[in-house]
Amino acid sequence: MTQDRNRRFWNRIAQRYAARPLKDVPAYEAMLAATAACLSPSARVLELGCGTGGTAIRLAPQVAHWTATDFSAEMVRIASAKPRGTNLTFKVVDAANAFDDGPYDVVCAFNVLHLVDDLPGLLARAHANLRPGGVLISKTWCFAGVNPLLRALFRVLQVVRLFPDAAILSEAQLQQAIRGAGFDIVDQKVFGPHPQNPYIVARRSDGTADRR
Repeated sequence: MTQDRNRRFWNRIAQRYAARPLKDVPAYEAMLAATAACLSPSARVLELGCGTGGTAIRLAPQVAHWTATDFSAEMVRIASAKPRGTNLTFKVVDAANAFDDGPYDVVCAFNVLHLVDDLPGLLARAHANLRPGGVLISKTWCFAGVNPLLRALFRVLQVVRLFPDAAILSEAQLQQAIRGAGFDIVDQKVFGPHPQNPYIVARRSDGTADRR
């Protein structure tokens, strides 16, 4: 199963991932600022695929509670060892089963939607577990837009378990999946040099007012 292979991959590389410096600090800081603008002090936030917790630790002080989840026990172990506020909880759980404590005001999915087995199902669950007017914030690799030679290299690296299994999404397919789950895309931008990695803010579209 793809998720099981990917879980083993991320557990294996967790220590190296945690030690790796950010490649583009200004782009990351800009993404944090854009996300912070979508938050409120009363918000309950769920993060899918939190990795080693850096984003959660930076943004959690701005909300009522932040639940950061990842299916990699090693990633969560590293995240949990870092200093953090009392309103931040780390959990080991796969994305499809992370919604038990909902509803939430915001769901964040940074560089994870291309890694899930069932994207439409996950987006439907996110929609169902957001409060009216709630927001989905995502940053997703759309590998269909990457150079074909690079895609071929990724396939080779997957065979030798040096790259995770990932969907080959186009930007249009990603947008269609988000809208198909019942969201309105209200903002989209790119942070850094890779247009194939769009940042999207989508609001639950159900005709009700935002109660955040």
